[in-house]
Formats: sequence, C-alpha cells, structure tokens
Amino acid sequence: VQLQASGGGLVQTGGSLRLSCTTSELSYRRYPMGWFRQPPGKEREFVAAIDRTGRYTYDTDSIRGRFTISRDNSKNTVYLQMNDLKPEDSALYYCAASTGPLSSYSRGQGYVYWGQGTLVTVSS
Repeated sequence: VQLQASGGGLVQTGGSLRLSCTTSELSYRRYPMGWFRQPPGKEREFVAAIDRTGRYTYDTDSIRGRFTISRDNSKNTVYLQMNDLKPEDSALYYCAASTGPLSSYSRGQGYVYWGQGTLVTVSS
C-alpha cells in the first residue's frame, strides 16, 4: 500500500491544520490507520489511530482534545485535524497502515506501510 501524506505547513501557536493521507489502492479499507510524528532530533512517536470502519479512534495524552483522526473510506483518505497547535507539535508527520490486531495498532504497533511524511512547523 502506497500512502501519500499532505497538508503540513507553517502555522502560528493556537492555529489549525488538517493533514490528509491518501492512497489509490482499494485494499486501504482493510487496514487500521495511524498517524505518527517525529520532532527534530527525536524518535518517532505514535499520535493517533483509527479502525477500519472509522468508528473507533485511539490517541495519546499529548494530543487528546486537540487532534482528531478520521477517515473517509469512499475517498481512501485518513485525516488528522489539528487544533490549538503548540510549538512542541512541530514535527514530520507520517501516516501508516497496520496489519496488527487492535491491541497493537491502538498503541502504535504493527504498522507496516508508511507514507513519506509531511512537515508541520508551529511558530511561537
């Protein structure tokens, strides 16, 4: 599965961005999807995940209440709506598809297909 992430950019503190991750492959609908990020000089970290149907989502404490993951299977697209952005949210954001069970993908594990990343920079 080839994934294409987009929507990153430069935004001020408190601003919003919506990231998108698309694929032309119909098999996309079989996969739980996730968003990850890698701040400069740091390791990649799990941000949020969504099940195949889009009904159930999972996220981390650092973004809860500010970021929302969603998907539109009719468009083969998963989104990450990011509100109230902070400088510490600056990172390269990746989307990924998981082949693992719920116990894995909901915690950022079991992701085997990755997009190329889109850069988010939040200025203070």
